[in-house]
Amino acid sequence: MRRFTQGFYGYAVALFVCLAGVGLFMLVAPQSREEHIPRLDYSITVANFGHEVPYQVWAPQKDPSGWVPNSNRIAKGEGGAQVLYLGYATAARQHAMFAQSDEKPAAEFANRMTGIAKPAGNQQVGDVTWERRFREDKKQRSLVRVLPDVTLVITGTADWPELTELAGLLQQRDKG
Repeated sequence: MRRFTQGFYGYAVALFVCLAGVGLFMLVAPQSREEHIPRLDYSITVANFGHEVPYQVWAPQKDPSGWVPNSNRIAKGEGGAQVLYLGYATAARQHAMFAQSDEKPAAEFANRMTGIAKPAGNQQVGDVTWERRFREDKKQRSLVRVLPDVTLVITGTADWPELTELAGLLQQRDKG
């Protein structure tokens, strides 16, 4: 028995027993091969935002097909203005974010959210025209719509059709 506990042979046997135990554990431990993106309901955040701001809040009437809402928050913007953020993993598993605020000047809010001030054309969504912006270094696409009481920004690594889909689902919510 002494030869199993001493020397190189004993070390090799002990190592084999340990590796066999780890292998057995890996064999019986549950493993998931499926992607998991946490889904966060934003309805309460949108309702709370509506109680804090003096204008009608915009939000998607429904989530785009295959998209997962995975973040939402209300934050203070410049000058104390409230900003609503809704984040998504798109069907193509890119990132998209919808932000809105009555921060003034509206151009500064849009520039900060998009990371660029230069328009790259327009995008027609239904009967509404959105301004397109593209930040080359981050491959970030953005749609901007400035209204009299609020600025809407949709931005992220999602492609133009995906951003346009989200823009088409936005509608004003009742103040409740």
